Amino acid sequence: MKPSILPVPAPSPSSTKPSSQPTGAEARRVWEAGEAARGQRPESALRLFGKALRRDRWALASGIFLLLVALASLVAPWISPYGPNEANPVLRLGGIGTPGHLLGLDQQGRDMLTRLLWGGRVALPMAFIPVAAATVVSLLLGMVAGYYRRGIGELVMRLLDILYAFPAVLLAIAIAGILGPGMTNVMISIFIVLLPYMTRVVYTSTLTVAEEDFVAAARSSGAGDASILLREILPNVTAPMIVYATLSLGLQVVFAAGLSFLGLGVQPPTADWGVMTSDGRSVLALAPHVSMVPGVLLLLVALSFNLLGDGLRDALDPKLRV
Repeated sequence: MKPSILPVPAPSPSSTKPSSQPTGAEARRVWEAGEAARGQRPESALRLFGKALRRDRWALASGIFLLLVALASLVAPWISPYGPNEANPVLRLGGIGTPGHLLGLDQQGRDMLTRLLWGGRVALPMAFIPVAAATVVSLLLGMVAGYYRRGIGELVMRLLDILYAFPAVLLAIAIAGILGPGMTNVMISIFIVLLPYMTRVVYTSTLTVAEEDFVAAARSSGAGDASILLREILPNVTAPMIVYATLSLGLQVVFAAGLSFLGLGVQPPTADWGVMTSDGRSVLALAPHVSMVPGVLLLLVALSFNLLGDGLRDALDPKLRV
């Protein structure tokens, strides 16, 4: 029996059409694009952060202003025209623009500009040191409480809720009143007041980060709790903590000045912005600049910290870094 021969279908026009190949010009363009891509290095996170921050002019201007205030206070012993307690009774209560005294004199004849410069050496550390200390301690407590939710986590958060239940201002006044006046006691009171608020920020961020896939992957690969906390969770909760701390600095500068204003902080004749504002109350009708000048500076410093914090928040947000 002869095998049947099946008819072979004729090739269609589309099958006989040669496959499309890139022309010489197209291939060269692809090669040049590849070479250019290999020659470019990806921008670092620090450079992306700097570019995002520079786009916010208000944040950049605020940062420059705060840097100038901090530098001027730091070098006050060398640039101030007079001593902080050097008095000229003849020109007491001299207004702004008095010859030789740009911002005037107070009721004892002391130069206002000099006392502002020296006051920054007290007012800025009184806010920065407790905020920095509270940030470090809150990172530790918040990460531990958020990672170990039961047991130690519940214990830490319930203890901090006791402090959280009191109004911040009243708690600070009560602590400063118990400890007594002084720069160190003001910093202790601010630290205690800030601790529950900052710890809650870290705790909330840790709860979110701990549920991410990369944390589960690290745990499944055999990483220990300490490694996960330091390598996976800490870098992801630091950014919101930096923003919160920066925003808190402006409030704490005013807070510390307020305690000094009430007589619970730095005591006269030490140059401090809160003490200077308080000293001007008795001569407010005759020489309003005695209280107005340090008050305006406190306002500008607090506003600058808020604007800088807003800029940092946007710069640290990857969704806005485009």
